[in-house]
Amino acid sequence: MNRDFSQGPVWRITLAQAVPLMLAQLVQLLYNVVDRIYIGHMDGGDSTALTGVGLTFPIITFIVAFAALFGIGGVPLFSIANGRRDTERAQKILGNSCCLLITSAVILTVTGYLLCKPILYMLGASDVSYGYAADYLRVYLAGTAFSMLTTGLNSYISAQGFPKTGMFTTVIGAAMNTALDPLFIFAFGFGISGAAAATVISQAVSTVWILHFLIRKAPIPLRRSFVRIDLPITKDICKLGVSNFVMQGTACFVQAACNSTLQMYGGDIYVGIMTVLNSVRDVFFLPISGLINGAQPVMSYNYGAGRYDRVRQSIRFNTLAGAVYTVAAWLLIVIFPAFWFRIFSDDATLIAPGAEAIKTYFFGFVFMTFQFAGQSTFQALGDARHAIFFSLLRKVIIVIPLTLILPHIGFGVNGVFIAEPISNIVGGLACYITMRLTVYRKLRE
Repeated sequence: MNRDFSQGPVWRITLAQAVPLMLAQLVQLLYNVVDRIYIGHMDGGDSTALTGVGLTFPIITFIVAFAALFGIGGVPLFSIANGRRDTERAQKILGNSCCLLITSAVILTVTGYLLCKPILYMLGASDVSYGYAADYLRVYLAGTAFSMLTTGLNSYISAQGFPKTGMFTTVIGAAMNTALDPLFIFAFGFGISGAAAATVISQAVSTVWILHFLIRKAPIPLRRSFVRIDLPITKDICKLGVSNFVMQGTACFVQAACNSTLQMYGGDIYVGIMTVLNSVRDVFFLPISGLINGAQPVMSYNYGAGRYDRVRQSIRFNTLAGAVYTVAAWLLIVIFPAFWFRIFSDDATLIAPGAEAIKTYFFGFVFMTFQFAGQSTFQALGDARHAIFFSLLRKVIIVIPLTLILPHIGFGVNGVFIAEPISNIVGGLACYITMRLTVYRKLRE
């Protein structure tokens, strides 16, 4: 494979990067989705266990936000340095990113154990669902470092032109998780704790594989001498990574707002519905997210190499491909709404209202193409100011207030589901139009 992203058709290079990354993210997604499927069929199909694990989503998302801040946030800088043939700076960025991930993982693990109970009740746990949520979270927190290193460092493998290796990283862990889940949950009788244990073990194996490749085989390797905090580089990583952090971190607060509001207006059953909606959304977001993330190193590399025409080609391709996919995905959801719920549970009290909720929640899904295309362009080219603003706009300025307000003015639980399409339309169009009028126009000039 040609690892010089400034040569060859942009669409072909983007797909060569993106397809393995999509498969890798699909496999990575299996960590959580397989857990939810098995958990949803525990206790004779009662959805309470599924509700319990759903309560942990904001906490897990918050952990992923720090992996995005310190790990993925450094990848555009790493790719730009690589495009400029500045190998030493690229190594410093990689080592600094690794050190930040380890340090933050330790802090988050300790904090999670200390505040587990009050946080879960604040997120909408009931006395019934708390036991399930706590059993899952206490085991999951033990693997925080593995989760963060796997998420944060794997992108550095793809950024060096090894997307298939990055895919294999997640294949190893997900295959193990899929095999261990039924053993730990049902055969050994560990229940929901077994699901979390399977995830932790699988992520540990993935972490070992990533570190082995980055230390032993990568063209720009991870050197022990560079695994330290370099304040100027840390500042640069955080400047770009904060947009990723805001996207993930605000998702955490959105999930918290949704769960607490749904608990108030609909009870545990609607928290369970939101758990399934989050799972389905993750599955359908995956291809477009993989496409955009696969294109980012290509855009950053060409930007660093001064090939601005190729950056514009990448933006156009991302937008067109994303729009075609999201329309097709939306049709699958609205035509077969109940199907997606039956994958996760046999509970009829969950499926009937859930089928109606999913059609509302995914209305306007195509506009996420514009959000992803604009956001990724700002990130890839180092425009942190716009990347941060549009992360905040869609989630903090639009979704959270609507989630809290609409149920109070007569929409009930439907208000929570209506907030998502409104944010997709307004936030997505605002982000993309701004990108075209600013960054894209400057690249053309």
